[in-house]
Amino acid sequence: MAFPAKFPSLNAMEMTDEARQTLVRVLRVAFPHENFPDGPYERTADKILVEADAETWFRVALIQGLQSLDQLSDKSFCSLNDDEALRVLRRVEGTEFFGFVRRTAALGLYDDEEVWEILGYQGPSFDLGGYVHRGFNDLDWLPEPRILYPEGEDLPELGPGAHLGPQTVNVADESTNQPSAEQAEMGEVKK
Repeated sequence: MAFPAKFPSLNAMEMTDEARQTLVRVLRVAFPHENFPDGPYERTADKILVEADAETWFRVALIQGLQSLDQLSDKSFCSLNDDEALRVLRRVEGTEFFGFVRRTAALGLYDDEEVWEILGYQGPSFDLGGYVHRGFNDLDWLPEPRILYPEGEDLPELGPGAHLGPQTVNVADESTNQPSAEQAEMGEVKK
């Protein structure tokens, strides 16, 4: 529930189009992806604005934070190159403003279906039976892992109970950690 601010002028603060563009620029710098179009960043900015509008505290923090970016950069934050803009954001990363933007954007940006498509995420799969048969192991962009030991060096000692080869598994224990019928014999219980 949003409570009115102590000073009515704070309740009247509204976002301008320029402030919205600054917010989109903040998101581009804080969550850089060269292959993302503007759409996901703009939709995420809109989600942040909706969240901020619901709470006076966050709306005031957002507006004041966006205004402070121009003051910290001595010119328009939107006109800064990426490195300069990142330096300005590093100066405000501990503020309530940036924490609110980061929390809301991390969920909003990566929950955008256009972003899913770009990143190769197929979406939720619970209703489709999970990922085991739907791309669980289809990472073709990762190299195959190599495990190399220097020539002439022995393999490290294995701990007690470790086996070098395949282990035979009791069929009764294969799918559960419950004891088999032979292991479950109860002895006499003593107090």
